[in-house]
Order: sequence, then C-alpha cells, then structure tokens
Amino acid sequence: MAKLGISIGLVLTVATGIWNAHASAADISTKAPPAAGALAPEPCVDPWDFVSTNCPLTWKGITVYGTIDTGFGWQSHGAPFDPRSAVSASYLVQKQNRSPLWTLAPNALSNSTIGIKGTEPIGADFSVVFALDAGFDPYSLRLSNGPGSVAANMGIPQNQQTAFSDSSRAGQWYNGQGFVGVSSPTYGTLTVFRQNSLTLDAVFDYDPFGASYGFSPIGFQGITCGGGNTENCRNSTSLKYRLKVGQFRAAALWQFGGYAQNNASDGAYQFGVGADVPTWGKDVLSVDAIYSYVRNSVSLGLAPGSNDANGTPIPPFLPQTLTATISDNSAVMFVAKYTTGALKLYAGYEHIRYAAPSTPQAAFTDISGTFLCVGCAAFNNTNINNAAFGVNGLGNKTMQIMWLGTKYGVTENLDVIAAYYHYIQNSFFGTAAGGPAPCSSAAHAQCAGTFDAISAAVDWRFAPKWDTYAGIMFTQVNGGLASGFLQRNNIAPTVGLRFRF
Repeated sequence: MAKLGISIGLVLTVATGIWNAHASAADISTKAPPAAGALAPEPCVDPWDFVSTNCPLTWKGITVYGTIDTGFGWQSHGAPFDPRSAVSASYLVQKQNRSPLWTLAPNALSNSTIGIKGTEPIGADFSVVFALDAGFDPYSLRLSNGPGSVAANMGIPQNQQTAFSDSSRAGQWYNGQGFVGVSSPTYGTLTVFRQNSLTLDAVFDYDPFGASYGFSPIGFQGITCGGGNTENCRNSTSLKYRLKVGQFRAAALWQFGGYAQNNASDGAYQFGVGADVPTWGKDVLSVDAIYSYVRNSVSLGLAPGSNDANGTPIPPFLPQTLTATISDNSAVMFVAKYTTGALKLYAGYEHIRYAAPSTPQAAFTDISGTFLCVGCAAFNNTNINNAAFGVNGLGNKTMQIMWLGTKYGVTENLDVIAAYYHYIQNSFFGTAAGGPAPCSSAAHAQCAGTFDAISAAVDWRFAPKWDTYAGIMFTQVNGGLASGFLQRNNIAPTVGLRFRF
C-alpha cells in the first residue's frame, strides 16, 4: 500500500508538471506541426481536459498512462472478495468457491494499472523506448499480489478461504512491465528486463476478451500465457526481440535470470512467427505460432487438491499447506483472427506438456518473497512438490486449451463480444513409481478431465476515455480438473465502469 501511494504520488506530480509545462509552453508556440497523416491527440492542458477528452498525459516523449476498472457482480458459487489477488473476485469456478454472493468486482474487463512510457529518437530511424507499470485493486489501492493472496490463505480451511489466485503480479511496484530498449522500423525492437511473454502478448491480441479476468478463463488463470503456469506470464530479467517485415513478423524471448532475480523459473525461452494476410477487399487474416519452454517453473497453490502421491483430496475443513509445484513445461500455441469490417472472428489452440523438473528444488524464495522448502510444513506451513509429474516420460501431464470467439462493432462505440473456451487434461501418473490407474473421475487430480467456459458481454464507450460494460461468464469443471472442488460450476454476471488514459 505504501509503495502504491508513493507511485501514485509520483505519477500525480509528473502529471501536474506535464499540465503546467504544457500550459506555459503553449504561448511560446515552439512545437513543430505534426507530419501529414500523423495527427496525434494534443497533450492535456488541465484536469478537465484529461477527464473529458482523449488527450494523453504526454510531455517531451514521456506519457503517463493507466486504467481504472471498477465493478459489481453476483456469483452462484463464489468466494469472498480478496483485494490482494490480481483478479480480486472469483469470476471463475475455483476450489474454494462455495456459495452464492454479491461482491465487488474490479478488474473484470481489464486490470487496473498506472505507469509511464516513452519514445525518444536517437538518430537515423532508431528510438529509445521504455515502459514501467503496476497493477492494483481500485478499491483498496493495494498492488496486485497473486502469490501473496495464496500465501495469506495458507493454514486456513478450504471452505473459509477468499478469492485468491496465483499470478505473475506479486506485489512489485513494477508488477506489470518494466523494460527499456531500442526500436527501429527497419531493424526491429530489442528490449530488456521485465516483459510480457510472447504468449501473453498473443492472448491480448487473439482472445476476443483481451485477457479479461471477468469474462475469459485464459485471462483469469494465466495457464495459457505462462506456457503452463501463470507466474511465467511475465519475466523480470529477459531479452525480447521483435521484427516486422512487410506482412510478416518474428519474435524471440530469453529469460536469463532465475528465482533470485524475481523470476518464477530457472530459465525460459520462446520463439514466434506470424503474419497479417490480406484476403478479400480490406479483410485481413492474422495468424501466429509460438513455441515455449520453461525450466523449473513454479505454480503456487494450497495443498493442490491432495496430501498424497495419488492425489486424494484432503478434507475442506482442514488447514491448507502452501505448496510450490515445480515442473519443466513446453508448449506450442497457434492463434488466428479474421477481420472483416466491423466483425472479428477469433480462434486459438495451445498444447502444454508438464514434466519432472530438470533440477528438483529443496528451498527457494518465490516472486512475492515467501520462503518455501521441502518438508518444512511443520514450522511454516509451506512445501515444495518436485514429484507432481513423472520422469522419463512416465506421468507427464498434458493440457490442451482451445477457444473460439467473436467481437462485433454494432456502432463505432458499441461492441458485442462472445466466446467459448475448452480445456482437456489427460490421465497421468503422478510419480515414476506409478499412481492411480487411468481414470476420468474427480477422485484424483491425475484423472482425465475437462473445463468449459461460455461468456458474453456488451461494451459501450460513451466518452473518449470512458466505457461501461455488462456481461456474464459460466464456468464448469469435470473429472480430474474437478478434484478437490467444493462446487463444480459458477455463474458470474458482472457490470462495470472503466476509465483508460
């Protein structure tokens, strides 16, 4: 909270300076006219201009930007609001969801954020680029801290837990992105430090709900954007390169640090290729393919549905143990989008494989600063699970995630959006020594299972920076993906108001 207060105070100071500097410079009229075809909005000159028009808070190439997304909703099987969690409300059915409730529902359409970004030409066609931002809960002003929300529920029975959810946002003042680099239209863009994964960029572009928490499970969970685990949707120490040549593009990302550098793995890399292909008239088909590999990846949960090698659920009235599951993950993602006039059609598929970790972990500190160790539950209620998946191919888990969706612009300022999401988990053995026989029931977490979600929403942009929305998401788990759940489904209608600048 203190860090966020400092950050917001700094942003407001910078914003005031931008307004004052722009107003005092306006009489001098030293700004060169914009180039033809590049009519960017004029910077804001006062607070009312900032609220009522589409002006940016920009001065000398530095822009203050952000989103405030507030809302209210109902859940047929929910859990109490948790301001620490990035998602804050249990829009998606989770293990701790249990009863009908009305709840505050922030960040449903997009995460509330505050940040600065900039572009500064340095000669020829090169520019220095940078961005720094953090997500927060708009009601409490807490910095988003998914792992912290999980840790806050350790030692609490499942039927008393809040709407916690793991995340790559772990309470850092840079929990979104924090990078600097060099960009050129000719040679591409090279950036370093904390950045979105290529798969998170793809989810933003190819999910009809743009990685929404309240209406998209692939936005809420982060399994898709993290190549298997949500904590890997962002990498704190990484190099990222993007190049676009005509209608084709390529990208690569390399995480060069480990846990000690605030990463959720010991290393990762991704490669992607794509294109925007003109079809008929002004129609465009966009496609991308991305390969991901993450070494010793961390997934944080509470006694993930079991207390033994066979995945037998523990009773919900017993205290839960904070558990880090370690695995090597590899994934392939294929996504497509077809744009024809006001209509956009979306499709995506990802195949994820979870294997035993390259280096089993005995002790480490996770991205939110919580110390975890093997067999230390007796004194701090934490544990590390290195044996969730087998070795030599035995017991490897596969997850297939697929979705279809559409967005239609009824008018220039009114969109109707709908989507369907489906997960398939295989039946897998939990250890190299064996485990339960192949199964498809909810008796064990290793059984085959499915997840389904259907969502729809209307988004009305009634002013340049303002929009209001209303929508609903239905989610349901079956088989092994329902192991340890108190309820199997959730209906979550939500209405909200969003301000973006």
